[in-house]
Amino acid sequence: MATNFDISPEKEATFMQFFYRQFFVTPSPVTDVDLREKLAVVTGSNGGIGLECCRQLLALGLSKLILAVRDKSKGHVWELDMSSYDSIGAFVERAQSLERLDILILNAGITGLHFTTNPSTGHENNVQINYISTALLAIQILPVLKSKIAAQQQPSRMVIVSTDASAWTSFPEQESDPLLPSFDVPGKIDMTTRYYTSRLLGQFFLLDLAKRVPSSVAVINAATPGLVYGTASQRDIQGTFEGRIKKFATRIMGYSPEVGARQITYAALKYDRAIHGQYLCSQKVKPMAPIIYTSKGQQISERLWRETMMELSFANVEQILDELRQ
Repeated sequence: MATNFDISPEKEATFMQFFYRQFFVTPSPVTDVDLREKLAVVTGSNGGIGLECCRQLLALGLSKLILAVRDKSKGHVWELDMSSYDSIGAFVERAQSLERLDILILNAGITGLHFTTNPSTGHENNVQINYISTALLAIQILPVLKSKIAAQQQPSRMVIVSTDASAWTSFPEQESDPLLPSFDVPGKIDMTTRYYTSRLLGQFFLLDLAKRVPSSVAVINAATPGLVYGTASQRDIQGTFEGRIKKFATRIMGYSPEVGARQITYAALKYDRAIHGQYLCSQKVKPMAPIIYTSKGQQISERLWRETMMELSFANVEQILDELRQ
């Protein structure tokens, strides 16, 4: 974990810093990278930020691009339904056939406006897709990435799309033990807070995963695109009063999908192994949510990791991680 940031976690999390980034910081396009002979996979790539990431990679000469989407009719060939463990497993199995896998961008996610649960697992869908299923895919595909190192002559790059809004959640479930089941209880829930929380869980996961996965196997990081207009999260609330307010505010402050995607592309292509386990905002290594660096955050992290390993034990995730170090 980086300890010497150019700003404190608390200051980075303020709305003042957020407004400054959105109004005065414009991410630059990556132009000095040659992706000829490289292969990339981008999940959630049938629109918005994911699609723009694909365009930017292709503009740099990428030789092969796989769009991993829920609905094959909207994308290329590879189906990936992040709400289905079977679909994730089938996707990983198919990835084994690739000659190489240089870049993996885990962009698929949802902004659920209403409390719904996954019919197969019983988990609330924001937490299921944005956190649990993403964790499963990230771990299950690691042996595939390791097997491609010889062909690539360097480790793969994995970017988990995050958000700076992870720092804003009140995280009302943080005292719950066990933690994961607490998200599945229906009631009066602020679903915006729940979305932020689901992304915060991903930041906890990134740090713990990076401790267990050598950067010689895969360089793993997270990045935020910032506030972006014209994405699926805005389309989901069209026609509502809340939607009109958010659309207006987002259009004033937000980046275009093209500009927001530059932050993700940058995280996938720039820096070296020193970025392993780090979080990027405005194309710089920045602190994650302040709670992560507290003693309470450490307790939450340990509890969350333990429960996540138990939840995903059917996929032998702990064995996968142990074997990576051999």
